[in-house]
Amino acid sequence: MAKLYFYYSAMNAGKSTILLQCSYNYQERGMQTLILLPEIDTRDQPGMVTSRIGLAAKALTFNTADNLLSLVKKRLEDAPLDCILVDEAQFLTAGQVKQLSDVCDCLEIPVMAYGLRTDFQGNLFAGSQVLLAWADTLSEIKTICHCGRKATMVLRVDDAGRPIKDGRQIQIGGNERYVSVCRRHFKDGMCERTPDELPLLDSLE
Repeated sequence: MAKLYFYYSAMNAGKSTILLQCSYNYQERGMQTLILLPEIDTRDQPGMVTSRIGLAAKALTFNTADNLLSLVKKRLEDAPLDCILVDEAQFLTAGQVKQLSDVCDCLEIPVMAYGLRTDFQGNLFAGSQVLLAWADTLSEIKTICHCGRKATMVLRVDDAGRPIKDGRQIQIGGNERYVSVCRRHFKDGMCERTPDELPLLDSLE
């Protein structure tokens, strides 16, 4: 049975690189893949998934009104598909996650979704929330904080590098706008504990 996979991480963990490598592996074996990309992600050339290490591949863009099951069915009229890969999966709607589950269950095509788990305030993205609930397989892609601990959170920063605590959930940006940190430094950046708590935490390390 085809499965729905969710690979999640903080920023700059190499999600797009892994997606592109996975697509390449399928194609190297003569199999066909379809890469889907939310059109809201405008950081790179439209219709391209690009990694920080220079890998790139064409993608089919979609918006929140698109039915992804119908989109895949239409592509199947032209050629068979062996795998669907979704970049920036946190921007999926709840309905689109369920449509991707239908791609697995009804069309027998595996779907691999890659995205962030939480936003700059530590809240789940809508797409990630449903993927965490509906995916058959959950895998964390790890990256590190500047302190060496595993980074699980994301801070949004201003031009001076200061954490931004309020604002709309979605604001497209890269290294100039977001920093991946551990939970401790996320709390520091968001001022979720008082300075007199820090020495106690240090003594417990």
